[in-house]
Amino acid sequence: MSRHLITSALPYINGIKHLGNMVGSMLPADVYSRYLRQRGHEVLYICATDEHGTPAELAAKEAGLPVAEFCARAHDQQRAVYDGFGLSFDYFGRSSSPQNREITQEIARELHQNGFIEEREIRQVYSITDERFLPDRYIVGTCPYCGYDKARGDQCENCTRVLDPTDLVDARSAISGSTDLEVRSTKHLFLLQSKLMAEVEEWIAAHGDQWPVLASSIARKWLTEGLHDRAITRDLDWGVPVPADVWPELAAEGKVFYVWFDAPIEYIGATKEWADAAPAGEVRDWKSWWYEADDVRYTEFMAKDNVPFHTVMFPATIIGSRRPWKKVDYVKAFNWLTYYGGKFSTSQRRGVFTDAALELLPADYWRYFLMAHAPESDDSSFTWELFASVVNKDLADTLGNFVNRVLSFSRKRFGDDVPAGGVPGEAEQRVGEQAAALLAEYEAQLEALNFRKAAQALRALWSAGNAYLDEKAPWLQVKTDPEAAALTLRTAMNLMYLYSVVSEPFIPTASGVLRDAFALGADAAAHGLTWASPDQAKTLDFVPAGTAFTVPPVLFAKISDDDLDAYRERFGSGDPAAG
Repeated sequence: MSRHLITSALPYINGIKHLGNMVGSMLPADVYSRYLRQRGHEVLYICATDEHGTPAELAAKEAGLPVAEFCARAHDQQRAVYDGFGLSFDYFGRSSSPQNREITQEIARELHQNGFIEEREIRQVYSITDERFLPDRYIVGTCPYCGYDKARGDQCENCTRVLDPTDLVDARSAISGSTDLEVRSTKHLFLLQSKLMAEVEEWIAAHGDQWPVLASSIARKWLTEGLHDRAITRDLDWGVPVPADVWPELAAEGKVFYVWFDAPIEYIGATKEWADAAPAGEVRDWKSWWYEADDVRYTEFMAKDNVPFHTVMFPATIIGSRRPWKKVDYVKAFNWLTYYGGKFSTSQRRGVFTDAALELLPADYWRYFLMAHAPESDDSSFTWELFASVVNKDLADTLGNFVNRVLSFSRKRFGDDVPAGGVPGEAEQRVGEQAAALLAEYEAQLEALNFRKAAQALRALWSAGNAYLDEKAPWLQVKTDPEAAALTLRTAMNLMYLYSVVSEPFIPTASGVLRDAFALGADAAAHGLTWASPDQAKTLDFVPAGTAFTVPPVLFAKISDDDLDAYRERFGSGDPAAG
């Protein structure tokens, strides 16, 4: 078994995230991490809140809190939501941690020593009204490329183009809204990406062909356009300070590192946080995951707007440090999940947000739907009508109803123990072979990180149980051949147990409930089973006759027309024009 390092793009600290953020990084990373753990691999799944930068300061100001206190509260709020979604982080850190500060400053020192950081005097926007230099995100205006009128000074969230503040049309201060801006001279540190471009190109050439087209095409587009030297410091009150032992003048002026310089380093920082948080008596070696870690396979999950920073800027940073930091092996990038064709927006509260989602329905409903419709090859759209259809057909009918009718009928006719029945026949052999083939397909798609196809295979596996049940019709068999009915029900219960094991990456809570329905003894072959092989699926011999079982509550309730009306009234049915 191998070692797998998994990271998902850091959720920003300025508010509860929407469903698009969830499906674009953290949820698929969790599904993959759970799958790998169940297969027996050593997994370290790391994430953290991204706490530095302009939006954090602006959000804290709006909340009337010191920025450090705001970030601490927001971190706890986000963590509570992610716990509610069942995200199985091995550690969920904070980019404002002392560990990240230490590692970021050390990498900056190394880049400077190696000739890849240079101090330059630049012309920067100054707000006369606010009496301060404005960092990129403190400036908003119209994107010169796509015309989006709420573009930020560092990047247009509409077309994803990276911008400089002076590129914006009709620029204004994000603090006061003032257009009374002028350009003044100030000094900043620049990462000399132009000097590292050949090495980044060589690295992407060696690895990019293994990535999905979405990730590799964005990375190569950046390289084709040329890597430019980029300012990596900002005039902010909150961030990783420039180390005074190297740049005393800039440190005295209060310069901090640009959020996109320190945020990816937090993957390393959070791993050190994880090691430092080890319980007494446990030793965790964080460097073995990041330093000379040739035995580690590193997979990153992110939405497409994060790809340039993770595939070009961050690799350039760690390559330039000249230390053997682990670089990503596989980048799983996602397109956008839209809301009725329009953009989800954290800042404008458009769409369904994760805290509100959990108020409506348990996490498994959302986990399954989002992964079954993950925006992998193209954008996908969330609509309440589609959501209800998927929940009702796949979860309530195909899986939930199968469980309920098998266990309820068996208890009514044969009592509270798994019935024995006769010797399996052709129908049992056929459904076992079908289950084995579908499980192999499911495994292959998860290994390839094709989540929509994996969900299709899982749904087909559930459907195989229903088809078998309908073919055998135990409600008719029991009238003339109780032994045949008992065999059918025992086979169906073994399918059910198989489902409880292999469905866990997608629907962990329901899977646990289903597994706990069977009181397997310690001597049972399936006791403690973490995964089932296709060969085991073929024999369908997980739950022996005589095993006590209970009928669990309804696993998945259907969404009614009245529910749909209530959801649409609360959240709207989307406004693409507004997006």
